[in-house]
Amino acid sequence: MISQTKADKTMTCEMCNVDCQRFGKHRNGLRRFRCPQCKRTFTESHTRTLGTMYVPQEKAILATRLLLEGNSIRSTERCTGIDRGTIERLLILAGERCEKLLADTITKVHVRDVEADEIWGYVGMKEKAKGSIYENVDALGDAYTYVAMEANSKLILAWHLGKRNKPDTLAFITKLRRATEGTFQLTTDGWPAYPDAVERVFGSDIHYAQLIKVYGASRDGEQRYSPAEVVDVEVVPRAGMPDFNRICTSHIERQNLTMRMQIRRLTRLTNAFSKKWENLRAAIALHFAYYNFCRVHSSLRVTPAMEAGLTDHVWELKELLAA
Repeated sequence: MISQTKADKTMTCEMCNVDCQRFGKHRNGLRRFRCPQCKRTFTESHTRTLGTMYVPQEKAILATRLLLEGNSIRSTERCTGIDRGTIERLLILAGERCEKLLADTITKVHVRDVEADEIWGYVGMKEKAKGSIYENVDALGDAYTYVAMEANSKLILAWHLGKRNKPDTLAFITKLRRATEGTFQLTTDGWPAYPDAVERVFGSDIHYAQLIKVYGASRDGEQRYSPAEVVDVEVVPRAGMPDFNRICTSHIERQNLTMRMQIRRLTRLTNAFSKKWENLRAAIALHFAYYNFCRVHSSLRVTPAMEAGLTDHVWELKELLAA
């Protein structure tokens, strides 16, 4: 029980019914008190960050903001003074909350034009480096993030972290089904697993087309990380009657660039790649929640969630983490 006076805060021992004496500070900076009779100690009433963490909320928000702006965990550790283990746990807890928020909030959204794509990353090592030792370890190697975006509101409708195969493609399209409602036009790239997954999940309820890019041969002296030149683009209608003027993947490909810039784990040619699958999953969930609810889109002048009618204001990061 805490009593407030003009001079100072004190605590009363409920067992002895006497005022406690100041007794230093807790590791999170809050004051502690000790009963002069029974010697029991008490800490000022407080709420733990994300329900379980002792790190002050202001520092937690700063660390989260640095991660969202493309800093690595070690860079965030140097900037904030928070141990990197604590930052990693903060990322996991925030990512879990954001993933649940996206799943609960973005459901049965009326959309018009949806673009889907997948972006490559890896965990621990690249797929070709796994060899026979880690051949059956699914949590290592290539990790593809499937993303579906509404082209007009820029809202991220669904995402899925997995391998580039038929089961994960089907899981991603199933998530897109739960997030949307009504008839809309869907455009994907030429990944062969998409048509079967879309047919199984949506049937003929949507208009669907693939935009397939044809690449030319690599030029002499070209570096291995340089993209090959696109020499042609093929449009293949797959379901319904898609409007050819609206078949496009430019918005989702621009979102791929945003992900590479803002999620340090997806930045190419660095040593900041994820070492654990759950860390990459949490970082992606945190990015998409922040992108949808907190970050004002430059072309919309509002957040994607506001443009889609899901919220009526720009969320603060504190509000996002408390959701």
